[in-house]
Amino acid sequence: MTEQSGAQWHDEPTDYGQIGKLPRTEAASAKDSAPPASVIGSLNITAASADPELLDLPWHIALEDWPAEHLAALPRGISRHIVRFAHLGGSVIAIKETSEHVARHEYHMLRKLARLDVPCVEPVAVITGRTTADGKPLNPVLVTRHLKFSMPYRALFSQMLRKDTLTRLIDAQALLLVRLHLIGFYWGDVSLSNTLFRRDAGAFAAYLVDAETGELYPDLSTGQREYDLEIARVNIAGELMDLLEGGLIEEKVDPVATSELIMDSYRRLWAELTEKESFELGERWRVGARIRRLNELGFDVEEYAIKTTADGSTIQLQPKVVDAGHHQRRLLRLTGLDAQENQARRLLNDMDSFRADNNPDMDEEYSAHLWVSQIFEPIVRSIPRELAGKLEPAEVVHEVLEHRWYMSQKQDRHIPLAETVQSYLDTVLRHRRDEAAIMLNPDTELLKILEVETEESRYADLEGYPDADD
Repeated sequence: MTEQSGAQWHDEPTDYGQIGKLPRTEAASAKDSAPPASVIGSLNITAASADPELLDLPWHIALEDWPAEHLAALPRGISRHIVRFAHLGGSVIAIKETSEHVARHEYHMLRKLARLDVPCVEPVAVITGRTTADGKPLNPVLVTRHLKFSMPYRALFSQMLRKDTLTRLIDAQALLLVRLHLIGFYWGDVSLSNTLFRRDAGAFAAYLVDAETGELYPDLSTGQREYDLEIARVNIAGELMDLLEGGLIEEKVDPVATSELIMDSYRRLWAELTEKESFELGERWRVGARIRRLNELGFDVEEYAIKTTADGSTIQLQPKVVDAGHHQRRLLRLTGLDAQENQARRLLNDMDSFRADNNPDMDEEYSAHLWVSQIFEPIVRSIPRELAGKLEPAEVVHEVLEHRWYMSQKQDRHIPLAETVQSYLDTVLRHRRDEAAIMLNPDTELLKILEVETEESRYADLEGYPDADD
């Protein structure tokens, strides 16, 4: 459908103070929301900014029947709705057919979550008023931007993965759930299917994809948090049973027992972030230790309260304002680089070592500038164009630094950066699948090629490399 058909653009009236669900003022189905005859053929597009390229997509065709020329065939998760990926300029968008109220509510929630800096997909638009060429109404759609280098969990299991790798996915899901609960977001449908995963320095970072059941409150009760956690446990158990039936995880994996790992991981994280801690007056060092542990989890402590007891013999410590992304913010402040939390921690460690080895008295910001120009940028520039889509730059630099360490350990010598990069390109990166690639109409066998290689297979030719799941 082109501009000739017309479109009405609307700014999203997002009320950031609105709690709970978006009020139901719109129609609940395509049939109920059919436009009057006078406006048939005119789209209603609600978006934060007008993107004329949206008008070039075939909105007059039911989503399940869209022609392949518009589609970007990326691996999709399981969804109760029809979902398609499509090209939009130089990016890829995800389009989901649903009811108007659900689409607007989810758009509303995603806008709020993005504003609160929560890992989630970016909302692009809600499009209503869709009709076929002969005037029959079509379902409204929610449009979000595809998260580059991300994968649904089923793509991660396109080859059999080990139990420990699965545990890292569940830990990433637990951390995402903790972050959501800290800001007062009740998810209502926690599952691996509603999450996307990105590599994060050997681990995984989880992003919320589906927010249609979500509600945002000033605070969540213990009951709300526990119910969300129970939903997560049940849904993950069912998803793992499905994977086990398909032979995509090891037979020794117990779906129910493994799904319960999210309960332990969540409660451990929640306690570290929110519980009070008591200690003797002579143990003030535990204040710094608690803050360092929170930083290692990726959270900043902007404020904390210390309260002495009545007899003055003990101190109670409780962090008050904790924000995720401690290492991300420090890396961004020093270098302007935007990376995942674990990637940022790994790059900062190398940056600190670079400063200590070269000029420990140098100003931190100036040393960071030198590190970018002498380490980060040379590595990124060394990646041939045909390999540039394999991994995102921060992950490549992390892997090069790890590769250098393994080479140094094996050869018992300092390995120059140029030699490290060449070895990494020849023995590792060339054999990785292209995580940024967009492939049209993949069949089942092609989707199975979308595999996550373990460290063992990546470094099989380098004797002495540790098991990736150790």
